Amino acid sequence: MRSFAKVLALAAVALKVVSAADETTTCSEDSHCPEDNPCCNQYGTCGTGSYCLGGCNPKFSYKKEACMPLPVCRDTITIFDNYTSKMANLYTYLGDASKANWTYEGYPIDYEDENALIMAMPKNSGGTVLSSTHYMWYGNIKTRMKASHGAGVVSAMILFSSVQDEIDYEWVGADLEKVQTNWYWQGALNYTNSKNLTATNNDEDYHIYEIDWKEDVITWSVDGEVGRTLFKNETYNSTSKQYEYPQTPSRVQLSLWPGGNATNEQGTINWAGGEIDWDSDDIKDYGYYYAVLESVNITCYDPPSGTTKNGSEVYQYSGEDNWLQKGVFITDGNTILKDYDNSGLDDNTPDESSSSSSSSSTSSSSKSSSTSTGSSSGSASTTTTAGSNDDTDESSSSSTSSSAAAGFVQNMSTTSSSGNSSSATSTSAAGAEKNLSYGFGLSLISLLLSLL
Repeated sequence: MRSFAKVLALAAVALKVVSAADETTTCSEDSHCPEDNPCCNQYGTCGTGSYCLGGCNPKFSYKKEACMPLPVCRDTITIFDNYTSKMANLYTYLGDASKANWTYEGYPIDYEDENALIMAMPKNSGGTVLSSTHYMWYGNIKTRMKASHGAGVVSAMILFSSVQDEIDYEWVGADLEKVQTNWYWQGALNYTNSKNLTATNNDEDYHIYEIDWKEDVITWSVDGEVGRTLFKNETYNSTSKQYEYPQTPSRVQLSLWPGGNATNEQGTINWAGGEIDWDSDDIKDYGYYYAVLESVNITCYDPPSGTTKNGSEVYQYSGEDNWLQKGVFITDGNTILKDYDNSGLDDNTPDESSSSSSSSSTSSSSKSSSTSTGSSSGSASTTTTAGSNDDTDESSSSSTSSSAAAGFVQNMSTTSSSGNSSSATSTSAAGAEKNLSYGFGLSLISLLLSLL
């Protein structure tokens, strides 16, 4: 049985999450995180714990060392059949990538009818985000999935780095015949980067969406047919004299989020196809909007030639060379926080008793912290408890032009004359984080009180 002390510790985490949903310190190029909350997360807010793991931005954190090292890429095939119990809850995950290949925020649901996973978005929620625990530094990703539908409902598959390099697929639910592709360099908005590809009946039919990311070229393919190619030599900026090309280690992320939420900026709502209908047939029939994820195949490519290597376990930033590819090195290092309130600036040296118990408590708390029920397409109602356990993925040790930006890009400088979209995007993603955090915190508090 879980000790009383561990229950109290997890309750403190839950209370902190709820509090953080209402009180946030933002971070940006001009406003770095304070020492007491030193880590700038993917959504542009400061904190400790999960904020210092995947998505921690070393540029905007108190110090770059506040962000934990990034687990290196590994080849992985994930079949999302009865898979929710194998994922780690983001807010109790301490960084041990050997325990889970994916973290989640929100409402993942096992979908037994199709041996797949539903990314659900209940009424007035921020939706669901799945993130790989290992980073990719060039490689190939293939995802077999169905997007969601409805005005304002946005599905996404992206590669996103700690310094905001990004390669995207996004599905706007008002257009079921196309998928948007996009890319960003260090969060700088450029609205000429977007291009649509054909993906017919993308909410009803499975398609395989592929990104092939090499050091000198990126291709986007749908069902094996290349639809778009970007060459690095096309991205040279003669003013800055550098290639503004995605080039830093990135997580794979899949999500469903409310781009058309009424609280978002109008630019984001317009790009998402209009305001979302929280009383739609999906909400009435199933209790949520949904996208269906069947599989993800990650293949890692070799790191760039000339990369500094004094180990093989993690990627780290030197803080030099303008946060470009040449400022990344590979070394050996610890990726696991010792405590939920720690950052990379604290002593995270594992000891035998604490390392085993922290892994156990993370797994146990994650398994019981987010319970959802529901189904799509008329299947039997499925109760799901999402969490982490032993990794059963197949793996080896060797991973229409938009008028607003993707929901993941934060704190961006804009290269467009349209000035509203940067803040619109930040508002959207921050709002999604608040909803996800608040819902998780309350459910975890209720669970822990039942254990006392």
